Amino acid sequence: MPITTSAKKALRGSQKKHVFNMRAKKSIDTIMKKFKKLVSEKNVKDALAILPSLYQVLDKASKIGYIKPNNASRNKSRVVAMLKKIEGKE
Repeated sequence: MPITTSAKKALRGSQKKHVFNMRAKKSIDTIMKKFKKLVSEKNVKDALAILPSLYQVLDKASKIGYIKPNNASRNKSRVVAMLKKIEGKE
């Protein structure tokens, strides 16, 4: 347990950040899992429907600092590449 007041304050801040980070992680994980499941089932129509919300989740996570902007861009690029691969446009 922290002893000094500054360490106590740092712990409180860390706990608040932890909540935001876990919320971002859960939202990314759930929508990514749903998208990958649709892609594995070759369900292009539903995968395209979920794509904007996936972009939104990645952009918000990047905005709050959970992931870096290049990480978000890389993930978005890979998602589109997955779609193109199952559509046969590669």
